[in-house]
Amino acid sequence: MGFTDVWANWRARRRMRFENTDAFPMSEELNELDVSTFSHHSELGVALVLKQRLNRPRTRVVPVLLCLLYLACALAFYALGVVDFSTVVVVAGLIAVLVVSFMGLFYAGLHERFADRQMRLPIVVGASSALLLVFYLEPVTQIALTPFLFVVMAYGLFTLSRDMALAVCVGILVGYGAIAGLHYGRDENAALLRLEVLHMVALALALPAYVLLMGRVRTLHRLLQKKSSEMKSITESSRQDALAGCLNRRAILAALEEQKQLADESGIPLCMAVVDLDHFKRINDEMGHLEGDEVLRTFSKLGQNAVRTDDFFGRYGGEEFLVIFPATPLLPALNTCERIRVQIESHDWDNPWLKGKVTVSVGVTQYVLGETALEFFARADAAMYLAKQGGRNQVVVQEPVGAGAAANDEEAQGPAHGYF
Repeated sequence: MGFTDVWANWRARRRMRFENTDAFPMSEELNELDVSTFSHHSELGVALVLKQRLNRPRTRVVPVLLCLLYLACALAFYALGVVDFSTVVVVAGLIAVLVVSFMGLFYAGLHERFADRQMRLPIVVGASSALLLVFYLEPVTQIALTPFLFVVMAYGLFTLSRDMALAVCVGILVGYGAIAGLHYGRDENAALLRLEVLHMVALALALPAYVLLMGRVRTLHRLLQKKSSEMKSITESSRQDALAGCLNRRAILAALEEQKQLADESGIPLCMAVVDLDHFKRINDEMGHLEGDEVLRTFSKLGQNAVRTDDFFGRYGGEEFLVIFPATPLLPALNTCERIRVQIESHDWDNPWLKGKVTVSVGVTQYVLGETALEFFARADAAMYLAKQGGRNQVVVQEPVGAGAAANDEEAQGPAHGYF
């Protein structure tokens, strides 16, 4: 597979194209709902997401890059003859201590005991303290102090509360004033002392204003996150079948179109199964519609547990469900369908009103390159009806016929009409 094919696969996996065709009319769903952001996997909890953010390499690399940037600034000062080499050594030592300390926490997993806000605060305080220490040792570095203080405060933009950020800001200003006082006591250069006072006035005016503006940005960011979460919840609800708890008709057909397109572009195998509950009308008559709904929910749960993570399981309508097997030849799909059948048959339904076992009839087939989604579905549906006619509670394979059958597995060339 060349680079073009890899690029096409990458784009196809992130693109969802689905039209309201005559083959699959979506009368059961609201057509205006957008499923272009369809995702088969469930969303992680907020707390887990925050912890994973700290585990991302980018989260650890950014502070290190900022430290190296400040070291480069110190080296530039040394190259210009403004500071002594000892100052560069101190800067390098402080960076080494900070980086080793926090990286040690990350790699030891100790950061997982704390919230994201609790981890960012010591980083901001530690970096600010290091900047002030270098300023104390070499007053001329105040030129770099102000911009890097703003960078450090920006690092904690979305995690530090406004009060916490203001407290850090006050601490920085107090520290700066104390260091300026120490420099005055040492009778430093008068022009440099005046420059320190001017810098302190500028910091005292700009830094709190910056923190307040950061708070506004943080508020807008959180509002955006809230709205985004609400939109995800709405989108997720529009994809989920309210009764069965699996993908609904619209979502499963969208997944079918997506996987069909991917198979056409890359040539990877694709299989689909139609699963139908046997004698569901009789079950409703014996148990009542409420208990019949519970049977549907339980079946859906068992079916979703039986398929793989990358497979798609959804309700097509009534007691009929679809299972889509991406990048899967016929034999593995057949084995999964048989696993579903066995689990449904052997499940203890624990209902005295239920007479006999709950079973399913399954039809499974493999996609033929270039065929329509309707033709693909019709072949799987025909196999399911063959299973019904053959006595139910069985899996029937409908072999794809034609030159585009994608070299079906020789192992899967067994019985052309049935698997029991």
